[in-house]
Amino acid sequence: MGQKIAVIDYGMGNLRSVSKAVEHVAGDAEVRVTDDVAWIANADRVVFPGQGAARDCMAAIGQHHVRQAILDAARHKPFLGICMGLQVLMTRSQENGGTDLLDLFPGQVVRFAADMPGDNGLHLKIPHMCWSCVDPVAEHPLWDGIAPGSRFYYVHSYHVVPEDQSLVAATTDYGVRFNCAIARDNLFAVQFHPEKSADAGLQLLKNFVNWQP
Repeated sequence: MGQKIAVIDYGMGNLRSVSKAVEHVAGDAEVRVTDDVAWIANADRVVFPGQGAARDCMAAIGQHHVRQAILDAARHKPFLGICMGLQVLMTRSQENGGTDLLDLFPGQVVRFAADMPGDNGLHLKIPHMCWSCVDPVAEHPLWDGIAPGSRFYYVHSYHVVPEDQSLVAATTDYGVRFNCAIARDNLFAVQFHPEKSADAGLQLLKNFVNWQP
C-alpha cells in the first residue's frame, strides 16, 4: 500500500496542477486534494499550495477550518509549502496595509520595491513573473539532483524575511537578493512553483515524496 499525500484544499491555489505533478512522481501513493482535517491528520505527508492575496488566503483557511491542520502538519510530518504556502507561515504580511498570518515562524512578508532597476536600466516589473535561478545556501535532501542555479518559475510581488536567517534554504536575485526557500526539520517551503518548473520542479517534488526527515 502506497503512502497518503494530502494537498490541502482551502479554495485557493492551482490545486489541480500541484496534485497532478505530485501524482506524476509519487508512484503508487494516493494523492488527494482535501480539506478533510481527519484525512490530512492521517496523511503521511502534506503539500500546502497557494496563490493570491494574503488576506484572502487567511480568510479561506478560516472558512475551510484547516488552520490547525496546517499547523499540526507543519510541525509533525513531511510538509511542503508552495508560494503563498510559504508566505503564510510567517507572522505578518505588508499586504492590504498589514495582514496577520499563521505565525509559525517569526518574520515578515514584504513587497518588492516598485523602482528596482533591471539590467536594461528600466525598472523591473512587479509582480516577479518569470523563470529565475535558485541558489541553495546549504545542502538539503530536496535539492538532490538539482544543480545550483537551476531555474524555477515565479509569480509573486512579496517575499519572506524570517527573523531566524538559519531557516533560509535558498535565495534568488530579482533586483534584490531575496529568500526563496526555507527549511526546518520536517518542513520545506518555497516561493516558486515546482509544479510549473519543468524537470527541476518535478525533481524537487520527487525528492519531497521520498524525503525521510
